Amino acid sequence: MTNKQLILRKRPIGLPEADTWSLDENPVPEPAEGQMVVRHHYISLDPAMRGWMNETRSYIPPIPLGDVMRAGSIGEVVASKIDKFQVGDVVTGWGGVQEHCLTDEKNWYKVDTSLAPMPAYIGTLGMPGMTAYFGILEVGKVKEGDVVLVSGAAGAVGSVVGQIAKIKGCTVVGIAGGPDKCKYLTEELGFDAAIDYKNENVASALKARCPKGIDVYFDNVGGDILDMALARLRMHARVVICGAISQYNNTTPIKGPSNYLSLLVNRATMQGMVVMDYAKDYSKAAMEMGMWMMQGKLKSREDVYEGIENFHETFLRLFNGEKKGKLVLKVI
Repeated sequence: MTNKQLILRKRPIGLPEADTWSLDENPVPEPAEGQMVVRHHYISLDPAMRGWMNETRSYIPPIPLGDVMRAGSIGEVVASKIDKFQVGDVVTGWGGVQEHCLTDEKNWYKVDTSLAPMPAYIGTLGMPGMTAYFGILEVGKVKEGDVVLVSGAAGAVGSVVGQIAKIKGCTVVGIAGGPDKCKYLTEELGFDAAIDYKNENVASALKARCPKGIDVYFDNVGGDILDMALARLRMHARVVICGAISQYNNTTPIKGPSNYLSLLVNRATMQGMVVMDYAKDYSKAAMEMGMWMMQGKLKSREDVYEGIENFHETFLRLFNGEKKGKLVLKVI
């Protein structure tokens, strides 16, 4: 049996091209003592993957050239020499873009597919959902009555952020690209209002949709939209810096905010968040979000595409807007 593996071959400049990776076939490895082999069913595609390809200082080391492309994954244990994991267990972890993963037990977790389908465990009940949960509750310190603005609101993280804010009694405005996504936010996810950044003047729309200003801004995009949000902050507002997808493929220097003095004037805070800092509390968050899902308060949406050989085309959907919710690659 062979193992298809997507190998990082070069550091991309701008939007990655197909030759950034090679698709190699190698034998499926045998586990040694303390190891297991996971046959992947689904692979998580996330904007953060673009940053991991750069050889720059970050919260996580860059992917070495010649290594399997880093990614979250979920699959079935097919061989194990680890006591706590048995053949047939469904597990999720950092398996990378490959059909089979040889790994130890570090950062791998068993999941129950009778409670939620596999893709949900790399979406709403996985890293994107955890990012949303801790980002809005712990960093954003959201409270009832707050006006919450979310950018990238139709994406895997933003869609969950907005729903959690609604559960907590907030007024929620989402920014997304195109009328279809904006309709999705208001009609399916329960956002109070949406702003179509592709077809509206965002600065004017912010004044209209958030006339009293913003208490919490959850930023997934950076760039000009971050700047416009800063201009609308209320006193003691909180800005959560989760991502900056508008800047990830820049070939020029990253554009920073010019309206940062709004933080001073409004005694506001702007804080970065990385989900790995909250790992010890993932199970608590998953239990609460699972309960919200069962109650119908939290909707989970996965946009699934098939075939490891279609990775590049699918990965580009993160940046061209051709997706809703969590982007997932089905391996088998």
